[in-house]
Amino acid sequence: MTEDKPKKKSNIIGITVGVIAFLISFYAVKQLFKKDIATELKNVAIEMNKQTPIAIDQYTRLDSTSSKGKTNFIYHYTLLDMAKSEVNIDTANKYIRPNIIESVKNSPELKTYRDNNITLDYKYYDKNGAFTMEISVTPELYNK
Repeated sequence: MTEDKPKKKSNIIGITVGVIAFLISFYAVKQLFKKDIATELKNVAIEMNKQTPIAIDQYTRLDSTSSKGKTNFIYHYTLLDMAKSEVNIDTANKYIRPNIIESVKNSPELKTYRDNNITLDYKYYDKNGAFTMEISVTPELYNK
């Protein structure tokens, strides 16, 4: 009977050490994965910025892109012929926002972003460079 107590104690210590080692390994891999996503987003922004500015249509120009950590990729647009006071946010949310969400949901080019639960932020500035509005497409929106 006295041999059972040391054996149980040894098993408990072994299990505890195993769980702690697993948690440390899991956390380390998770951190490494996060850094890779953040680095990859940053590199994509750098590469895209080599090609900007790009005229999207007669009203809009993509000026640059950026990233924020491992969670956000940001597009910076200029509304070429509009001042901030002329932008109707309600109209943009009613007509533009649903089109952007659908595009993110269905675009093959954005699959990697969807697979990694990246939020895509579309920031708009007026013709004078003043921040006008932002449309954020979160994983909750494009995974519906």
